[in-house]
Amino acid sequence: MLLVLLFGVVGYKLLSDFTWVEAIYMTIITVTTVGFSEVRPLDANAKIFTVFLIVTSVFIFGFAISVITEYLLGRNSLQILKKKKVKKKIDSLSNHVVVCGYGRNGMQAAEKLKAYKRPFVVVERDKEIIERYENDVLFVEGDANEDETLLAAGIGRAQYLITAVPDDAANLFIVLSARQLNKKLFIITRASQVTSQSKLQLAGADKVIMPDKIGGDYMASLVVMPDLVTFINKLSVEGEHTTNLEEVEIEDFTDQIECNSLRDLDLRRKTGCTIIGYIEPNGNYIINPEADLVLEPKGKVIVLGRPEQIRKLNQMFQIG
Repeated sequence: MLLVLLFGVVGYKLLSDFTWVEAIYMTIITVTTVGFSEVRPLDANAKIFTVFLIVTSVFIFGFAISVITEYLLGRNSLQILKKKKVKKKIDSLSNHVVVCGYGRNGMQAAEKLKAYKRPFVVVERDKEIIERYENDVLFVEGDANEDETLLAAGIGRAQYLITAVPDDAANLFIVLSARQLNKKLFIITRASQVTSQSKLQLAGADKVIMPDKIGGDYMASLVVMPDLVTFINKLSVEGEHTTNLEEVEIEDFTDQIECNSLRDLDLRRKTGCTIIGYIEPNGNYIINPEADLVLEPKGKVIVLGRPEQIRKLNQMFQIG
């Protein structure tokens, strides 16, 4: 395109002795075929040159415009198709997890959910982060403070909300909005200040996590009882095939075996796993329960085992 324009300007300048402004004007009205009158009458040579310039510029400019248009429309169409595909996937989810914010805490939460194959959607407003991780994570672009953004993430069908935004005030607003949109939602939020904990709970948060406090407790525990902390870490290492602890609902067993007590489950003999805890329907925790403990359908058992034993448990009772 630039060569055609340069060729036209120089050609008119030399053939018709136009000024530079006149040569540029004649070149532009010729290659764009707008139909304006010539600056001055053209001789035979200038007319032949004009015909050649028109034919050349029509093909070159037409091709250039088609390439540019195809690039722009193709790029926009690709983005539109991607957004439609993501929206379709999100609309098909239910009982999923909505994660607000994909910073350090949000990313760690997403990795853990991915390891346990729990469906989740991330609400993030930073386009660079979305473009970097969009192939691995379902994103909804927007501000989590806005109801429309939460609704786009399927908050009405979600089971859990994890809000990991660094600002406590933003987390408070998200909790309030989410609680209004879904009364049954289990909300987990982070807090930076101790004074924010009670406010977040009052707003509707079920659990408030303080990463700084947890980090300080962890470092102090490494000094006081390092071996115990290391052992606990071994129980909860991340990874799809390295799970040592499992939470199982009693209802998962009732379809396949008669289980009135822990003894009836007999998980130790069948799978090698050991039951180390029981959660009653009212939320009461029993550590190291007795074998004759009466089980309730809405209760849960906490199972300890090596990764292969946990997999055997899941396969045998079709859990997860």
